[in-house]
Amino acid sequence: MIPIANPQIETAEHEAVADVLDSGMLADGPEVRAFEEEFADLCGVDHAVATGNGTMALHAALEALGLGEGDRVLTTPFSFISSANAIQLVGAEPVFADVHPHTYNLDPDSVREVLETERVDAVLVVHLYGLPADLDALVDIADDHDVPLVEDAAQAHGATGDGERVGAIGDVGCFSFYPTKNMTTGEGGMITTDDKEIAKRAASFANHGRSQEGGSYEHVRLGHNFRMNSIAAALGRVQLERLSEFNERRRENAAALTDGLESTSVTTPVEPEGRTHVYHQYTIRYEDRDGLQEHLKEHGVGSGVYYPICIHEQPAYDHVSDDAPVAERVSREVLSLPVHPNVDEDDIETIVDAVRSYTEGER
Repeated sequence: MIPIANPQIETAEHEAVADVLDSGMLADGPEVRAFEEEFADLCGVDHAVATGNGTMALHAALEALGLGEGDRVLTTPFSFISSANAIQLVGAEPVFADVHPHTYNLDPDSVREVLETERVDAVLVVHLYGLPADLDALVDIADDHDVPLVEDAAQAHGATGDGERVGAIGDVGCFSFYPTKNMTTGEGGMITTDDKEIAKRAASFANHGRSQEGGSYEHVRLGHNFRMNSIAAALGRVQLERLSEFNERRRENAAALTDGLESTSVTTPVEPEGRTHVYHQYTIRYEDRDGLQEHLKEHGVGSGVYYPICIHEQPAYDHVSDDAPVAERVSREVLSLPVHPNVDEDDIETIVDAVRSYTEGER
């Protein structure tokens, strides 16, 4: 079976983790600070704050922006549920706009329509599958309405929009280092920003509300233990060195899949001009998605549906009455194929042949 994901862990990662274990400094410490600095450099921002996972990064970032009870945050209904959960976890209310039918990211026209008819206090955009959203338009919209823009870049490490790294374009960015992501720390997250005060408040919230200037037991706000540990940071520092290699391999595999699936009836991913897709997922659309997925399984090809239920249709969001027809249709048709760096030419041929053998029959 060709797996849908396959984390790249080699000798250097093992050695880095072993060095931390041998040092005895396992919790938050110098290794984490070094990882924060290096990740900030990658994104081209002044500050980065490491967290225990990507949801923690989103939660701490929203807290750092001062969002809470009574606030309303616009986001996408087509994403992993943590994007919207973080909004509710700070006490705010999620508001959904619809997505673009080709990019699956927030549609700026839908965002603009919501902001012109409803009160919204912030916008949280997701760079889904590794493709940057239309940040030129979304930044302008957020500026026009004087609301902060949060980037959920959990799937887009190293992606760019008009030459700028995601995580550096909005007011604050958030990343995840879950094992299936383009780089991993096992579990982990990162907040990125050029705003010193946002970084300071996020770091404090992630560390029990401790003061950054006072002693270890001076707590100036409520907070959580959202810290990253040094084992995760050591793994992340090695992975970060290999990120460009990982992304290039994903892009090569994506190009080969697109070439192989040309002239079929599946809809392949797009890469709008000025944006660099890093293919956390290679996601196609096909009306008989479930039949195709079963056929692929029978032919030794793993696949995944990200995501089969829109967030506003989840039981946990019964109280939200939003309507997003494009997202609802997309959720019934998307299917992700293996694109990770361990996919080789033979795998590409197997994947393409399996897709073609089903779709060319137009079942």
